[in-house]
Amino acid sequence: MLSMYDLKKKLTQLDRKSYGAYKELTGSYDFKDYLLFIDHVQGDPFAAPSRLRICVPKSKHGFPAGLFDSRCKKYALEDWLLRIFRQNILNGERRNMGSGKSGVITTCPTGQEVLEQIAVVFGPEGLEARFEVGFPARGRSILAGELDTILFDILPEIVRRSFYYQNLDSAQIQKRMELAENQRYIRGELKKRGLVAFVADGAVLPRESGVSDRPMKKCVPFSSPESMRTVMEVPHGQPIVGMAVKRGVTLIAGGGYHGKSTLLRALESGVYNHILGDGREYVITDETALKVRAEDGRSIACVNLSPFINHLPGGQDTADFVSENASGSTSQAADIIEGIEAGTGVFLIDEDTSATNFMIRDTVMAELVDDEKEPITPFIRRIRGLYQDLGISSVIVVGSSGEYLAAADCVLQLENYRVKDVTKKAAMICRKWQMEGRYEGESFPSYKSVRRIVKGLPTDKYDDYKIKVQGTDGLLINKETVDLRCLEQIAGCGQMASLGYMMRYAQKHVIDGRKTVVEVVNEVFEVIEKKGLAAVVPPGYHAGQPAMARRQELFGCLNRCRGLRWSAR
Repeated sequence: MLSMYDLKKKLTQLDRKSYGAYKELTGSYDFKDYLLFIDHVQGDPFAAPSRLRICVPKSKHGFPAGLFDSRCKKYALEDWLLRIFRQNILNGERRNMGSGKSGVITTCPTGQEVLEQIAVVFGPEGLEARFEVGFPARGRSILAGELDTILFDILPEIVRRSFYYQNLDSAQIQKRMELAENQRYIRGELKKRGLVAFVADGAVLPRESGVSDRPMKKCVPFSSPESMRTVMEVPHGQPIVGMAVKRGVTLIAGGGYHGKSTLLRALESGVYNHILGDGREYVITDETALKVRAEDGRSIACVNLSPFINHLPGGQDTADFVSENASGSTSQAADIIEGIEAGTGVFLIDEDTSATNFMIRDTVMAELVDDEKEPITPFIRRIRGLYQDLGISSVIVVGSSGEYLAAADCVLQLENYRVKDVTKKAAMICRKWQMEGRYEGESFPSYKSVRRIVKGLPTDKYDDYKIKVQGTDGLLINKETVDLRCLEQIAGCGQMASLGYMMRYAQKHVIDGRKTVVEVVNEVFEVIEKKGLAAVVPPGYHAGQPAMARRQELFGCLNRCRGLRWSAR
């Protein structure tokens, strides 16, 4: 390892040389209080910025081991330090230091969720932070003086303000540790009490706008119905009171614009923990919950859709269904079957984004078009069986179909953003219209899940897979676009990046033409569980700054990758 003075000397020698000479800086340097690693130098000032790391040894950073002695506290602390790091970068960054991306400093983007990520990590050697810097140039000539300012003036101050315990607010750290432990406790209580979700009284569910995930100001705070109110005796602070959503079939009804979809979106996001001040800190949902919807035009490969779709015209086999351009109903049926395959415990559905003919077929239409002539068995006829036979709950937003009242265990009504338990009223209505128990005997048909073997994508000319994140829309793997817009629980670009790296790791190390998609996903997550998310990211290659995605989203990514070759056994 070289010293910081060696780096300064190198910079002096490189000034005004051709941009490619910057690659001589690759290596590690001792800055006394921390180590600087220059892992990758960009090819020109307009390319993706250079990738760097700093490591603050245990003996220097001063964080007590008790702050990261459990996974929940460790991830919460790393997440908060990342946010401090990002803010200090914004405060100290000097852009416009030359051509292209000269002077730009970036790290992992952050949202309202607390996610495992690799940008700031407590490891065996100390605290490590990954970031990117646009090495300055004028045209394609090196501006060594500007890079000297970044590395010797700006960066040390950012590190000092971000990664030394003595310089941080210990009270704020403690609040986040306590929140993380409270959230972990409630997640454990969901399993013990047979719940799919918990929503605390006082929670702020509406968001600022359609393009902002921050809490809305001056909105109606959440208040649970008395019949569903429960108490969580959390480890820190006062007991938390809120609404307990039990396993089974839960309906969310009400007039338009009264908050039905807002509540469902909060439950969708509740699979993740949220930061202090988000308003949804204690909106906690079963971690396997999956939002499903119609997705016209998606590809489907080797999926057994027979529980929902049968006797298609032309005799097409739905027990091993393949389509490059699925309809809304077919895509939603595939979502359900693939969700079962992924180990989902709760389906979250909004009728606004569902295919009507998949969700319902009323008695009048059934009289006109009888079951023998209709290939689609609507979800209403399978929802009870999903829970009774497979143990999978459902939470559904409905505003126009009263049929679902007969299938529900619990009915909630939103009125002016306030929740009422109207289960008893719904039962009376069912009796009035002779609907009571109509779907109670409906079972989920015994069907054999297809052993879907993943054959893999062809590599590029370097025998590798180039990954590019396309915002929050999807991924580009070599020349293959994977459209992920309908995976609505993906929490930003960091998770998109991690899905790309998981896909790359699976292609290079797991997929062998014999493993099923379940075996592939399980093997990828076994590696991550043992070694952390960084295990699936190539050394020194942290572009996109990945943040941990769930196995449900990896299943969804594999299922939507049109270029993957599949076979069924």
